Amino acid sequence: MAQADTTAGKGGASVERGAPSQVPPSGDDLAFAGVEGMLGLLERRELSARELTEYLLRRIDRIDRELRAFRRVFAERALAEAEQADARRRAGDQRPLLGLPIAVKDDHDVAGELTALGSAAVTRRAREDCELVRRLRSAGAIVIGKTNVPELLSIGATESLAWGITRNPWNLERTPGGSSGGSAAAVAAGLVPAATGSDGAGSIRIPAACCHLLGLKPSRDLVPTAPLREPWHGMTVYGFLTRTVRDTALLYDACAIPLPGGYSAKARAWVELVGEAPGKLKVGVSTRPPLPAPLDATVRAALERVVEELRSAGHVVERVDIPYGASPLRAVARYLRGVADDARAVDRPERLQRRTRGLARLGRAIPDALLARARAGEQRDRLRIGRLFEQYDLLLTPTVARPPVAATAWEGLGGLRTLLSMGQVYPYTPVWNHVGFAAVAVPAGIGDDGLPRSVQLVARDGCEPLALRLAAQLEERLATALPRPPID
Repeated sequence: MAQADTTAGKGGASVERGAPSQVPPSGDDLAFAGVEGMLGLLERRELSARELTEYLLRRIDRIDRELRAFRRVFAERALAEAEQADARRRAGDQRPLLGLPIAVKDDHDVAGELTALGSAAVTRRAREDCELVRRLRSAGAIVIGKTNVPELLSIGATESLAWGITRNPWNLERTPGGSSGGSAAAVAAGLVPAATGSDGAGSIRIPAACCHLLGLKPSRDLVPTAPLREPWHGMTVYGFLTRTVRDTALLYDACAIPLPGGYSAKARAWVELVGEAPGKLKVGVSTRPPLPAPLDATVRAALERVVEELRSAGHVVERVDIPYGASPLRAVARYLRGVADDARAVDRPERLQRRTRGLARLGRAIPDALLARARAGEQRDRLRIGRLFEQYDLLLTPTVARPPVAATAWEGLGGLRTLLSMGQVYPYTPVWNHVGFAAVAVPAGIGDDGLPRSVQLVARDGCEPLALRLAAQLEERLATALPRPPID
């Protein structure tokens, strides 16, 4: 292999340039084949892992200069890992993700690499892979690069002074959301079939909604966050951004369920579960936001279309008033204190940008006693809201209150103004981090403005497969896996 040439491309990502061989022309169909489609090609030997990785690296090189989904691309290492995957497949290895390139959000440690957290204030490199990355590698996946995030994952847009502005493939003037915005942009643009994400107040679901993707915030402890323990004081969980329900299920099969018998002995339980028909369900629908915020008329219309589809599929859908109580305020307290603690932990705090310092000041104003009260209130909020699951199988709300905002909507604002503005756009997601129930952002079509719309399904603990079954039914009825963004 040729000597790597590490450069910073026009898009801002640090890219290791290898010397890939010629890839057979495949067209955009390959770019949007997703996890299941690409694994099928690899398993049938219609495409090698090397050829697939080369193809995606070329696509990243061409498209990401403008998109800025990636902070760092591991071209040479990815190609080497692809060759190893091909050799293992020839030897009969049957790991579930063998040879699949995947992107990793830049709050997940990759050994020897900077976990930048969207900031110039972090200079320490990770000593080892985090547990999620370790599981992906163990399942045979190839880590192709790290995706951009806002500084300290603190806002619902992906832009920072250190790493620039990540843009939405559906409209480059709009944000892909945050904080998993780089991951969402990469998947939506067909640069990778899937990417990891984390969700502390909506950071998987918001980018999924902005980029027409499936984004599951699982119940706590389903996907390991090690070496971190209770990030953002128990609010943050890890997961994935994908194009389809089955793609998400394949990744959870590989990473979320214990593997005592090894991969060869393991049934793909998630794929089997989400492939079942959901049956006749009772769904409670609510548009009232946890905190006062106007709901965009087109978002409401998309939700109503979903309601009609559910009814036509035989489900019972009723209007409900979710008893949020003080849970939104408790969620905000945990989020702000989490940002403040992360700001305190960086090794070069003087490099933090003004907005992040402002959010950290708000978080430092929350003393330990108030944080403890917010956490103690979680169980009361869970019990109160959870009583709805005695009447309903799932809850349905908007994911976000508005279509994707401008990519620079909060650029230059201070912490408080950013917080208040975000509350008007993303009021529906943080509560579910606070109470811990599973929630999944489901594509609900493309509006007349060319931008995605999304709804959120909420499930009690352990009922992610039920929510995904219903999401799969909506995926089929609305044909949401078909549209592709106008980027090439």
